Amino acid sequence: MHHKQNNKEIRTYVQGLRSFGNTLPRSVKVILKKNGYNYSEIISKWNSLVGKDISNCCFPKSIKMSRENKNGTLILYVERGNEIIAEYSKKEIINKINSYFGYKLIDQIRLQTYNSNKEKEKKNWIKKYWEREWRSKAF
Repeated sequence: MHHKQNNKEIRTYVQGLRSFGNTLPRSVKVILKKNGYNYSEIISKWNSLVGKDISNCCFPKSIKMSRENKNGTLILYVERGNEIIAEYSKKEIINKINSYFGYKLIDQIRLQTYNSNKEKEKKNWIKKYWEREWRSKAF
């Protein structure tokens, strides 16, 4: 047995072996405990999980999990005007996500609306503003 102190851990290990949990950095442990990998998996596979019709009108914002890491709440951003489509497809989304993961990850879905036209107008205004500023300083 030997004693390691160079990595701020005071534990004894047999022949330099340690458990997998001790080799992970603290930040990664926090993410794994909060099920951050589930959220990233849902985002990366969103189009294939829920289908093209649903993915065109809404996308996941966040997941709130309970202490047991089950029965979570998925918060979806829904484009204004498509709330009815998202509301009627809640059960379908829950069933598809839970069947993908193999256990009851999502219990309920909350919807938050956003106005895509205002966001596009705001982005265009910002773009035009910076173009004017750039032209005035370039000459």
